[in-house]
Amino acid sequence: MGKLSLVVALLLMLLTGCSSRSKSSYTVPSQTQSYPEDQNSYNSIVDKKDYHHPTMKPYEIRGIKYYPTVVQVGDIFHGNASWYGPDFHGKSTSNGETYNMYDMTAAHKTLPMNTVVKVTNKNNGKSTVVRINDRGPFVETRIIDLSNTAARNIDMVGAGTAPVKVEVLGFHSKSKRDIPLLQDLKDTPQDQIIDGFALQIGSFARFEGAVATQKKYNNTDGYKTIIKDVQTNNGRLFRVWLKGFRSEQEARDYKALGNFQGSFIVRED
Repeated sequence: MGKLSLVVALLLMLLTGCSSRSKSSYTVPSQTQSYPEDQNSYNSIVDKKDYHHPTMKPYEIRGIKYYPTVVQVGDIFHGNASWYGPDFHGKSTSNGETYNMYDMTAAHKTLPMNTVVKVTNKNNGKSTVVRINDRGPFVETRIIDLSNTAARNIDMVGAGTAPVKVEVLGFHSKSKRDIPLLQDLKDTPQDQIIDGFALQIGSFARFEGAVATQKKYNNTDGYKTIIKDVQTNNGRLFRVWLKGFRSEQEARDYKALGNFQGSFIVRED
């Protein structure tokens, strides 16, 4: 009987150990973050170990193509907010992080990843501050998808949606994972625009060839074409550039789509 009791005890210990390891690593915060209307600071509320550098790469969802846009501090958008939680909890976000519905994050269709925005519920005046780390919501009437905790901060969980004002506060450094203090945001770049990058899509000895290419690809995906008249050691060349990229990263992401074989990035002086 003593040996049997020992075996039973060991089995119970193994079962208890397996059960404890299977529990989620996420825990509900002891208290929700609060952001008054006259915000002076933002707490360090995001702690990600699997952060990846986000891009401005265009993408397509259900036949609709989206082009991440460049905005600047102070830009304001109006529309409806929704929220997402349990069904996506623990899954990957669009920029490679792991979604935690208790973090102060949100999804937006076109804002640059790591944009910090203030979201105000127009129904009650309550505000919350979130960092963009995902894409969505892909519903025409909605402009932002809040994490569960962010939605609770502005009392919209029960209703599911709410009319909101979204204000751009700043752009988070890719090397940091928390929402910085307001004074630190003021010291960061006020927009995401880096002028002068283009994609060379052709080079011709004859002007007629350059003109034909320029006309054919002008307004491709919203980008413009220009012809550069350049004198080289090999003679006069007419180069066709695709312009309108708002950052080097955007140009690199567009080049990676492979629409123009042999193309390369150039910078206009």
